[in-house]
Amino acid sequence: MEWSLENVREMLAGGMQSIRECEVCALAIGLCLLLLFMWYCYRVGREHSSSPLRGRYLSGPSRIGGVVGGFMSSDCRSRGKGKHGSMLEEQNGFAFCQSSECFRCTSSGESLNQRLYHSLQDYAKRYTWSGMGRVHKGVRDQGRYLNSRPTIQRPEVFFLPDLPSAPFFSREIQRHDVELLEQSFPALLSEFESIYHQPPARSGSALPPGWKVNSTPYGQWWTYYLVNQGTPLVLNVRRCPRAWRVLGQLRTFIANNVFGNACFSVLTPGALITEHYGPTNVRLRCHLGLKVPPSCELVVGGEPQCWSEGSCLLFDDSFLHRAFHEGSADDGPRVVFMVDLWHPNVAAAERQALDYIFTPGRLEDREEK
Repeated sequence: MEWSLENVREMLAGGMQSIRECEVCALAIGLCLLLLFMWYCYRVGREHSSSPLRGRYLSGPSRIGGVVGGFMSSDCRSRGKGKHGSMLEEQNGFAFCQSSECFRCTSSGESLNQRLYHSLQDYAKRYTWSGMGRVHKGVRDQGRYLNSRPTIQRPEVFFLPDLPSAPFFSREIQRHDVELLEQSFPALLSEFESIYHQPPARSGSALPPGWKVNSTPYGQWWTYYLVNQGTPLVLNVRRCPRAWRVLGQLRTFIANNVFGNACFSVLTPGALITEHYGPTNVRLRCHLGLKVPPSCELVVGGEPQCWSEGSCLLFDDSFLHRAFHEGSADDGPRVVFMVDLWHPNVAAAERQALDYIFTPGRLEDREEK
């Protein structure tokens, strides 16, 4: 075939004619794909917001949680006053959770197992069973898994089987979020200073607004939650806009279920957080050191580690763990910014299912039906 200007023109003309003939067909296919995509977004959007955090703190007072004390339920949500009455009782400045609706305070008995399984069935009917092998296995045999775990690792609420576990994890497994938090160190430290040095919330109290005291045998442990068991605390969020923006930029922050928390945590000199377990192994707890005096230590699964200012420490809090500050009063408090991130080996489909099952309030609503 000889190449000439005339041959090129004929080829171009033939190509344009073919495109015109296929235009209607291509348009129809494009419209079908667009409709399918819109339907998928609608179905997913009914249960999951398009952005886990953006705008949630403006959703009204019914979404405001509280923080209650006790080392086994320091991230429990306050239910306030409802049909069950006041769920918090203050004793000597400490708040103790007495809510039968709090998932951390719900025993891992047959009732909880049934509610988990029914929620998983609801999810599968609405979406799919695809990729639910481990979740189904964990929900079905939850009681056996929790009771048969070795004492070094025993999550209180939910155990996902076949998940690699270790007391501490390398920062490389969540590199993006770790680097983002460490780059935000100056802003987070500045925001901590602004909320920590506020005047007391009320007369006779040493606590600035938004801070809560958790029960400890020695010293004091203060927490300032932005997100508590998957629920943003509106007033606290408004006082910390930069920290809230950082949370919104994290890729693996657990923002849509009760296993997700974010807070500033303070240990005063002489304080001890006694040994306890977290609720699940599907998350990694990340501590960004903001102020770290000498003689402060975190022990997870029998392995001790020290915090470092401006650096993140990743650990699995379903392992038995404790923390202490053995410094003097002149050393000042130990301060970390704490966030809960997804375990890297929990697949995207499993995360979506767990977000559905453990949506704040879902298990309680099912129990009432």
